[in-house]
Amino acid sequence: MQYHFLAFLKTILFVLGALLPIMNPPGNAPIFHSLTFGASEATRNKLAWRVAVNAFLLLVGGMFIGTHVLSFFGISLPVVKVAGALVVVAMSWKLLTSEDTGKIDSNVPESLWTTELVTKKAFYPITFPFTVGPGSISVAITLGAGLKDSSTPIAITLIAAVTALLIAAATVYLSNRFAGVLVRMLGDTGTTVMMRMYAFILLCIGVQILWDGITGLVLQFRTLSG
Repeated sequence: MQYHFLAFLKTILFVLGALLPIMNPPGNAPIFHSLTFGASEATRNKLAWRVAVNAFLLLVGGMFIGTHVLSFFGISLPVVKVAGALVVVAMSWKLLTSEDTGKIDSNVPESLWTTELVTKKAFYPITFPFTVGPGSISVAITLGAGLKDSSTPIAITLIAAVTALLIAAATVYLSNRFAGVLVRMLGDTGTTVMMRMYAFILLCIGVQILWDGITGLVLQFRTLSG
């Protein structure tokens, strides 16, 4: 029993340790705040909840059925990285070059924040690619493929993995829920500086994922041609 409990905790820490540094919910909080400019606190809270749910569902899908979906459509993981990285690069470049980082692509008055708009923005671009991007999805797919442990019952491993994803989603929710507090603490200048820096880091992450994808494709090509 004690061994299974330790395996349970180990799986949770392993999944969180792999996903949270890439997702970086606190770093995404100012982006969430800027993308919801003009929305009321109630609308932002609703968006934060929807983004957390979407993030959880994307990660669960990537972890447990990602490999099967890719196999069904004949898509390799490097292709997913390349395609996703292009989206991240495009969005981060738009964020980096925006004249007003506090109001990027979100100069929408509260009266226009309809349920349809909330649902739309909650998934794209807030959930994907800013919260759960190609890096997070590829890590989730890789984790799902390597979670099997012959010494631990599969039920314990699965429950631990889902628990870790729930914790990750809760971290996303809390970071976005209190994004306004962080922005107020930083002030206009601090928020602008942080947004520019994080946009550049996000751009670098996108380029790195793109490079990893291209490298994987080259290795696949060499394997097939060899």
